[in-house]
Amino acid sequence: MLALGYGLLARQSELVGLRDSDVTDDGTGTLRVFIRRSKSDPFRNGQIAYTSRRTADLLRGWVAMRGPGTQWLFCPIYRGKIIDRCREKTTVRRIIYEAAAKAGLTAAEIAAFSGHSMRVGAARDLLKRGFDIAAIMRAGGGSRSPYSPSTWSRRGKMFWPKLGCCDAHIAGVC
Repeated sequence: MLALGYGLLARQSELVGLRDSDVTDDGTGTLRVFIRRSKSDPFRNGQIAYTSRRTADLLRGWVAMRGPGTQWLFCPIYRGKIIDRCREKTTVRRIIYEAAAKAGLTAAEIAAFSGHSMRVGAARDLLKRGFDIAAIMRAGGGSRSPYSPSTWSRRGKMFWPKLGCCDAHIAGVC
């Protein structure tokens, strides 16, 4: 979930709303992801995004481990049984905190994360690599405010490399 959110610059609501049918193999080792709902898509046309090969492999592994029995890409599993509903947005934040703790971050460093940290971290990494704000906004599904990515770039240091998500994993790079 973290690699997909980071690679697509996805909002937590976009991640939990993904269904298995929204993800298709594009024949090149990456995956095509249809983001059907986004706050920056008032006409609900959806947006197409692509994963890196590494993220595609991680996602295929998750789906194989999760197994069939649900329409949701990320569903709850309770006592080994799939619950056929989407995850809550708060689950994304909890998963981020748990990954940060496993990576050995301090409590103060973990407190700097939020449910938007995947999106923010990816935007920061793209800015560091020289991508312009307009390209980042297009990659992340746009924003009503042209200042959002520049605001993200000024927020506190993000620790994505420690979590296994880094700028090399952004779609199309790997």
